[in-house]
Amino acid sequence: MAVVHGVGQQYEGERSLQLTIAPALCDGIDHAGGVVPADDDIHVAFYGNLFREEDARGDEEPGEPRSGDNSVEAGLALAWWRAAAHVDPENVQSPDDVTDTRGKTSLTVKAALRALSMSRFATRATQRALLGELRQVRHYLYGDGREAVLEKVCAQIAPDTEVVVGHSLGSVVAYEALCALPGHRVRALITLGSPLGIRNLVFDQLRPAPSMGRGVWPGVGVQWTNICDRHDVVALVEQLSGLFGDGDPAVTDVRPSPGLAEGTEVIRDQTVDNGWRAHDLLRYLRASATGRAVHAGLTS
Repeated sequence: MAVVHGVGQQYEGERSLQLTIAPALCDGIDHAGGVVPADDDIHVAFYGNLFREEDARGDEEPGEPRSGDNSVEAGLALAWWRAAAHVDPENVQSPDDVTDTRGKTSLTVKAALRALSMSRFATRATQRALLGELRQVRHYLYGDGREAVLEKVCAQIAPDTEVVVGHSLGSVVAYEALCALPGHRVRALITLGSPLGIRNLVFDQLRPAPSMGRGVWPGVGVQWTNICDRHDVVALVEQLSGLFGDGDPAVTDVRPSPGLAEGTEVIRDQTVDNGWRAHDLLRYLRASATGRAVHAGLTS
């Protein structure tokens, strides 16, 4: 199986991530009562180094994006800020209640990052790190980073890969990689803390492009489970059912079930509680819901 990581991994590597990701995923499978695979059966589809800026200054203060067009960062930051204020009101003030010295609402990227850094979503994350994550999303979806990332990840989904797990931006990469590999043999896609459902900024930028409000299904016979923490503001749209395949958006927490016929294009949306690290990859991997979905994909 392959795990596609999310943003913020530009200083890591495949082997270093493997040391933590494989045991965490095995723990999740064990918690679910499944048969635990060997660590070396779990492969990290690594692309983080493609986002490393060799000439970046480490002492830069967080601020507005360096490019002239900051609409993507601003749009995502504001959406995440509003979501964080909704789910974590004790720590995050709503952007509608924030004003500057002139009595005007301050809706800059920097203000959003400052608010997000106080939320349970971004525990221990600096404003600089959050800005870097926004830039990586923009670089992939709107810049020139997509082709190189997809080429690298597609090459790491082997003919014998049965399960693909994608976290955060990695869920977008995993989805697009499967769509770009006709005839792949992957049987299960598990998306964790996914922004795939964010209209306009993410969903409508997917390749292949959605048609009539529905995204393309990522392969014949693929079982898709989407898992999110309700406090994870990256997963702004908790339920992907109704956006892809034939699912009913009114149905929540659909568990893998023998009652669903093989080949049925229905996303099983499920929620978990990751505590104060709502978007944390390792906590997602250790969740029994993730373990059940992986085990189902390996044994179907």
